[in-house]
Amino acid sequence: MEFRLSEDQVALREGIRSFCNDRVPNEQFVEIEKGGGFDRALWNEVAEMGVFALRLPEDQGGVALGMADAVIVFAELGRRVVPGPLVWTHLAAGLVDGAETGRRVVGGIELAPGATGPILVEYLDFLDDLLVVRPDGVERVDPKRVVGSPVATPLDPLTPVHEVSELPRGEAVGDAALAERLRREGAVLASGLLLGIAEATLELANDYAKSREQFGRTIGSFQAIKHILADMFVRQEVARAAAYAAGAIVDHPDAGDLHAAVSGAKINCGEAAMKNARACVQVHGGMGYTWEVPAHYYLKRTWVLENAFGTVDEHAEALADRVAARVA
Repeated sequence: MEFRLSEDQVALREGIRSFCNDRVPNEQFVEIEKGGGFDRALWNEVAEMGVFALRLPEDQGGVALGMADAVIVFAELGRRVVPGPLVWTHLAAGLVDGAETGRRVVGGIELAPGATGPILVEYLDFLDDLLVVRPDGVERVDPKRVVGSPVATPLDPLTPVHEVSELPRGEAVGDAALAERLRREGAVLASGLLLGIAEATLELANDYAKSREQFGRTIGSFQAIKHILADMFVRQEVARAAAYAAGAIVDHPDAGDLHAAVSGAKINCGEAAMKNARACVQVHGGMGYTWEVPAHYYLKRTWVLENAFGTVDEHAEALADRVAARVA
């Protein structure tokens, strides 16, 4: 299987990267946070870039690309921690009319069988539709019917969260097979976002290491910092291979074990993003713990994404079960 990007994929990546760098620079994070964690103008521009219609057929107004291309796009969105329910609205294209154009902002939650604890919904105040993925199917719920209270200090300041006390049943839009597909594809797209975070935090740490001076030398010349940056690079490249492989196998299921590829992507991308974000804070030293340095936005978004569409631990257990079954 060919993992090198085609000329079209490179152009796609560079186009999205240029847009994100121009539209969501580090300085913009604070402004988005002040706006409640959602920027409608930015959302419309993301939609105009074709992010939500990326995998829809052309006769449905889409771009007719594959999951491998979507991973490339979502990695660029992750690099700039672009806010909003990006994954859910992308998944809703073709299920909810208007999702593909960004006219409808679609969020979602997954209710695992036997799960206990609070139900949390992201961006509830900004949603037009809410997809509820249950073990036996998918429902579309009117967000205005959801009763909940906002979390005063969400973990990620760019991801507002409500704790739900009443979640009504909604209109059925699909069966258990659709629910499984959404979980699987959601995990791959979340892996793409996490890959972008692993890349961005390495870039942020590397740039700082080359400019910050101590004892008359840039700190990047110190062996300890070199080791940290080298480890970050290795994690990034392993995550990239896993994410690209998962996207390619979603497009071509006969090329490998689909479930193993998806779990492998979430594990590797989740660990790379978490460890690279922490290392980025460490490279910045005492400054890395301050609000002014953007490193904390990446770390906090990683915590959010790590729990989306299955945690690293859950995917590791699923992958272990598949390996055990093969051995048996």
